[in-house]
Amino acid sequence: MNEKKKRWLTACGAPSLLAASIAALSSPTFAEDALLEEVITIGTRVEGRSATDSSAPIDIVTGEEFVNQGDGDLSNLLRNVVPSYNVNAKPISDAASIVRPANLRGLPPDSTLVLVNGKRRHRAAVISFLGSGVSDGAQGPDISAIPAIALKQVEVLRDGAAAQYGSDAIAGVINFQLKDAAEGGTVEAKYATTAEGDGDQSTIAANFGLPLTDSGFVNVSLEYREQDSTSRSVQRDDAAQLIADGNTYVANPAQIWGQPEVNDDTKFFVNSAIEINDTAELYAFGNYASRETDGGFYFRNPETRPGVYALDDEPLIGDLDASNGIYDCIGMTHEEAQSSDECFSYTEMFPGGFTPRFGGELEDYSAVFGVRGEFANGIGYDVSASTGHNEVDFLIYNTVNATLGPDSPTRFSPGGYVQEETNFNIDLTKSIELAGMPLFMATGFEWREEEFEVKQGDTASWQVGDLAEQGFLIGSNGFSGFGPEVVGTFDRDNIALYTDFELEVVEALRLGAALRWEDFSDFGDTSNFKLSAHYTINDVIALRSTLSTGFRAPTPGQSNITNVTTAYTNGALANRGTIPPTNPIAVLKGGEQLQPEESQSFTFGTIIAAGDWDITLDYFLIEVTDRITQSANQELTDEERDQLVQDGISGADSLEYFRFYTNDFDTQTQGVDLVATYPLGDATDFNLAFNWTETEVTDFSTDTMDEMRIRQLEDGLPEVRGNASVTHSGDSWRGLVRLNYYGSYWEAHLDDYSLPIDAGDEWTVDIEAAYDFNDSMTLIAGAENVFNNYPDKNPWSGVAGAEYPETAPMGFNGALYYVRAQYEF
Repeated sequence: MNEKKKRWLTACGAPSLLAASIAALSSPTFAEDALLEEVITIGTRVEGRSATDSSAPIDIVTGEEFVNQGDGDLSNLLRNVVPSYNVNAKPISDAASIVRPANLRGLPPDSTLVLVNGKRRHRAAVISFLGSGVSDGAQGPDISAIPAIALKQVEVLRDGAAAQYGSDAIAGVINFQLKDAAEGGTVEAKYATTAEGDGDQSTIAANFGLPLTDSGFVNVSLEYREQDSTSRSVQRDDAAQLIADGNTYVANPAQIWGQPEVNDDTKFFVNSAIEINDTAELYAFGNYASRETDGGFYFRNPETRPGVYALDDEPLIGDLDASNGIYDCIGMTHEEAQSSDECFSYTEMFPGGFTPRFGGELEDYSAVFGVRGEFANGIGYDVSASTGHNEVDFLIYNTVNATLGPDSPTRFSPGGYVQEETNFNIDLTKSIELAGMPLFMATGFEWREEEFEVKQGDTASWQVGDLAEQGFLIGSNGFSGFGPEVVGTFDRDNIALYTDFELEVVEALRLGAALRWEDFSDFGDTSNFKLSAHYTINDVIALRSTLSTGFRAPTPGQSNITNVTTAYTNGALANRGTIPPTNPIAVLKGGEQLQPEESQSFTFGTIIAAGDWDITLDYFLIEVTDRITQSANQELTDEERDQLVQDGISGADSLEYFRFYTNDFDTQTQGVDLVATYPLGDATDFNLAFNWTETEVTDFSTDTMDEMRIRQLEDGLPEVRGNASVTHSGDSWRGLVRLNYYGSYWEAHLDDYSLPIDAGDEWTVDIEAAYDFNDSMTLIAGAENVFNNYPDKNPWSGVAGAEYPETAPMGFNGALYYVRAQYEF
């Protein structure tokens, strides 16, 4: 019997075994207390738990908190209200500009599991090759495909939860709960612009609910958004010198640093459910989203850019007539080549150099179907199936395939990535009394398949032209296309079994335990556990703690991807490749089949209700071993470069460095989260959220990890972040003031260790005011960073033109002013 058939037999037999084990313990259902405020749906499988009653720290963010902001990107909205969540602008970051990587509790985006209505959300197709160190090589989900207006609330579980939910839940879990109203709705229009007068955002959004017979609902959300680009740039030193020397074709600025342009950002979400009978309901939800992103790249100097304008510090001139030898044009200047019919210089096409523009078209859709209810014996069930699809087709223009000479197009479609995931879940729950103590039990089964596809680019983006033998670079310059030798589809499937218990030992003490086993088709099986406790000392104070192990499985994309991009290395632009870790060249440098990351997590916290104060204070410790990331840059020999060319990697002839994915190092991340609320009056509330996170690289290989990468991992994100807000509601108006703090951080500018930036801490202030004209119509005006504060200046701005650090956690666009009109019905 083959291995795949064995796995399917296990998959088919597991649900009945799980059901039998619970049925054997069946007894009358334990009646729960009345539901408390801020009911949660993650971190526990017991209905009716509140955030303060949880054994693990959970942030609750209402849908209103999201829409009452100026920005339209959900990643930015979440960053503004959850201090342990970080995301920055990614102005020139390859595909990371299309799907920006975000970090929860100092860990990469694929260490956070994202759920929608409690179901696993598929990851994005984009892999962050340029992720500022912390996110290098990560492949996380794209939450910006979710319209903010669709959200009822968001729950952020700040705890390891792989034993409960599976792979990726090392840093925590974010669950987006969709609105479920069966009537009424909201239509709103928003316009925002920066204090500099650029970066305009226009958003139109709507949400409405409809009854589905007398016992169901359909809730629909739509959003359409446009975003202009910004520029926070100065002229590069080399470009300024070109202009001073008389080159009138150089743009000013030659290279733009700013947020990318986003066009036709369309988002649609539907949520629905209908009762079948008194004990069961069918449910379904799904989404469709698409957008176009257009961002900047690095300037190609018309005198020094290797492989296009220069070769070994000499002008690179192409001989277009190979029949009489290819060396007739050697020694010519660019000006002399322009007057020759046989010789060619790219100054004929781009006399002032060129700066490629890079972007892509993204499409995202998903569908979830299920049935849930309760059997006559009190066993609750939830059976669901889901599919998710994320696809990015890349675009690069204002560039060339240098080997094609004057025949080169200047616009290319270098190919794309596709991520598809399919899930099937059976979840069973039961509550009984065990020796007079309430016992809540859950168990379940999951089958999941992931598929990653690399799509071929147009021929010109990877073609080897006639000038290749003369030292010209192959492939679309800046982002080489995917040729037929590297495209393909890579997949993996896995099955999982889990069980979960919560026991009310006494009224004041609750204990929990979870165990999960998973088996993956590519690297084998893994088992993880979680223990938890919640103890109420008195009416004022309670304690909570968790101890768990976790894991994150390498994605099929990380295990198989091949890519060539242009990045700054040792102070200059260079082509850098990413190759599979099992490629023979990678193996020589220590590459091998990827294995899962493994983690140990511990939390301990207190919940205080003193008078009108509600306070939670939690400490966490996360130790991750065998972390998966891109290796440090590895230099190529001529022989290794030739081998990669033979392997069909477009642009490999010009590679100076390469990276590969590796289980390379261990880290320890620890921190403290403080959340406090206090009513200042009947209509006024004070809220405080604070996070301190510190990461230390505890073990690494000197063959693949360098000092820069370590510093990026340890200091690339601010250790301290926090915000404090005051909200007030009157008869017909309301107001908000929020003070934000961003701690100091360190940046290797352009991923170059010789260009360090020690950036200081910053404060910003957000304000918003709303006036209700009647029960339906509201006008809102506000500002994020109202005093137009900027991060510290970049001391190396002349190198590539970035006026501010590109990884600034507060962003670098300055103030964003906005107005919003809202109509409710």
